[in-house]
Amino acid sequence: MENTSWEQKVNALTHILTNPTTTSPPLPSQLFIATQIPCYLNWNYPPLLCHRHSSSAAASSPPPLMRWALLQFLKRASRFGLPETSWRSKCPYQLPPPLVLADGLKEAEWGGEERKKYVRERLRRKRLGSNVNPLIPIVVPNLLLLSLLFWDPIPFDHT
Repeated sequence: MENTSWEQKVNALTHILTNPTTTSPPLPSQLFIATQIPCYLNWNYPPLLCHRHSSSAAASSPPPLMRWALLQFLKRASRFGLPETSWRSKCPYQLPPPLVLADGLKEAEWGGEERKKYVRERLRRKRLGSNVNPLIPIVVPNLLLLSLLFWDPIPFDHT
């Protein structure tokens, strides 16, 4: 990516922002990105026009397309095949709607009764956060400070 010009980077970025992908980009999109930025392995676009370097260290490594395919497989295997979701995927009423909804969410329904029902469901949910006894964040630091009164961690020598 270091050997591409700023114009190519801007063209590729504009294309990606105007044509977002959910899973795999279409072939014309892949070819366009491959002509703009030929050797970038950490995204959904395969490095179709990327050539292997002729150095001795690169000769032992697999070709870039094979490495990209392996990285894609490992990314999907780590998610157990589920689609990649983000905070936008958890907001069905956002405009424009998210491309992929998070697991467990229904498509947004815009009628008045459906929105009231959705709000009631949201209000009935348990609050986010952990169920920690409220005394623990108060008592533990105070006990640590109290222990400093009885035990001096940095002894001061008067010799």
